[in-house]
Amino acid sequence: MQSKETLNQGLKRAYTITIPAKEIEARVDREVKKIAPQVRMPGFRPGKVPANLVRKMHGPALMQDALNASIQDGIQQTISDNKLRPAIQPDVALQDDYQVGNDAKLDMSLEVLPDVDAPSVEGISLERLSAQPTDAEIDEALGRLAENQKNFEPGAKTYQAKSGDLVIIDFEGKVDGVPFDGGKGEAMAVEIGSGQLIPGFEDQLVGVKANDEKVLNVTFPADYGSKDLAGQDATFDIVVAEVRKPAAVAISDDFAKSLGLESEEQLRGLIKGQLEQELNGLTRTHMKRQLLDQLAGAHDFDVPPSMVEAEFDQIWQQLQAEAAKEEDSEAALKEMEDEKEDYRDIAVRRVRLGLLLSAIGQENGVDVSQNEMNMLIQQAAQRYPQEQRQQFMQYMREDQMAAAQLRAPLYEDKVVDFLFDKAEVSERTVTRDEIEAAIEAEPEKVEAKKAPAKKKAPAKEAAAKKDAAKPKPAAEKAPAKKAAAKKPAAKSDAAKKDESEAPAKAAPVKKTPAKKAPAAKTAAAKPSAKSAEAKAPAAAKKPAAKKAPAKK
Repeated sequence: MQSKETLNQGLKRAYTITIPAKEIEARVDREVKKIAPQVRMPGFRPGKVPANLVRKMHGPALMQDALNASIQDGIQQTISDNKLRPAIQPDVALQDDYQVGNDAKLDMSLEVLPDVDAPSVEGISLERLSAQPTDAEIDEALGRLAENQKNFEPGAKTYQAKSGDLVIIDFEGKVDGVPFDGGKGEAMAVEIGSGQLIPGFEDQLVGVKANDEKVLNVTFPADYGSKDLAGQDATFDIVVAEVRKPAAVAISDDFAKSLGLESEEQLRGLIKGQLEQELNGLTRTHMKRQLLDQLAGAHDFDVPPSMVEAEFDQIWQQLQAEAAKEEDSEAALKEMEDEKEDYRDIAVRRVRLGLLLSAIGQENGVDVSQNEMNMLIQQAAQRYPQEQRQQFMQYMREDQMAAAQLRAPLYEDKVVDFLFDKAEVSERTVTRDEIEAAIEAEPEKVEAKKAPAKKKAPAKEAAAKKDAAKPKPAAEKAPAKKAAAKKPAAKSDAAKKDESEAPAKAAPVKKTPAKKAPAAKTAAAKPSAKSAEAKAPAAAKKPAAKKAPAKK
């Protein structure tokens, strides 16, 4: 095998690789000898089929396998001989004029990681803001938990429904006085104010009582799932079977026992522990923000454009998904477009920080052990159906780039922890509100942009900013991609739901789109900021600002 460099410009490299025909033929010969003992052919004893007949029977497949193996070896040898560190998978193409029996010529182009000198880990100063959950916060979390566990009890026949009540109705929908397919249902439970139905439907149930009959006037959203109904004015004839009102849930030993605990005291202790974890996460987020800002401010070097583009694509897709959930999605998308270059700067910063953290980790012996890697793979495999988990684990073993991406978030966390240990840290005790205000008041230099169209949802702004702070750690080394096992499609959460729960196609219920199956490589590549909100259980989380659900 011979390779010739054809481009060396900045971080871009290109090579022409020549694989002699005799090397490919030698591979075919070795494979023929290997499989000959297993070949069965009428007229020959087992294992006695002549090599020329084996080649005649399986020649094309053997030649293709030999060519692929030779190409992979050629790529790896070129990378090794030239001491390359690919930023992403090399782009390899077999030249068009290749004919079986001739030398194989490949064109390989790639971008390499820059040589980054590990910065000094001395002189880093950080402030640790710490807080403890107050009794009021514990009571608030318990109240949310009780609210989630609430039951409904039948109201009196004369009781009039109000927001928060559960109304049991039979209904039939009509457009221009004509019933439409899927628009009829019985004993549907509607919680007034839940926002689960199309606009205006729930509001018109306020004041109804058992046995009432009423006609509701609504307009289907323009983006409703059924094209025949989208944007149409409609009526729903309803009959109220029953009105139920929420029963107050007292925080008591009995309530704790209903959750499988022994006492209210034990429940309070668990909630306190969860809130402490959440506050610790906020403390870490604030410290990490300071650390990354110091690193980013002290270093400036070129980064591989392909890595930037991949990171930008990930940011952009996330923003597009968020914008699609907004009431005025067009305005959100326009705001995104206006700030597109700022988000590209965010991508550059993330990649640069990732390379810095990688250099620091390598210089100081930070590593992810094989046991830790095995645990990561097993955890990631849980997102897939049982029958596909082994296939996913095989994919991770064979695709070293995917494995490096899965390793990256943990590697980043370990480097960050290493730097925390080396830093000079001052302590200050504050409240939760002060930690959250500090995180918001110290946005990263180029990442202080708000997510588009978030004026009505400050909680989501904070989440977008926090996510933007996350660097993209580079793999310690990014080997060329080998022939990978086919990656299984992860099981969608929506697929787990019993289909009997799904409403009728044209009922007034807003359809929630099924979640897309997560892509293993993308998910694995996304580093975690370890936000407390992601770790805290539902009972302890503060409610996020309400957003308008998709009207599908």
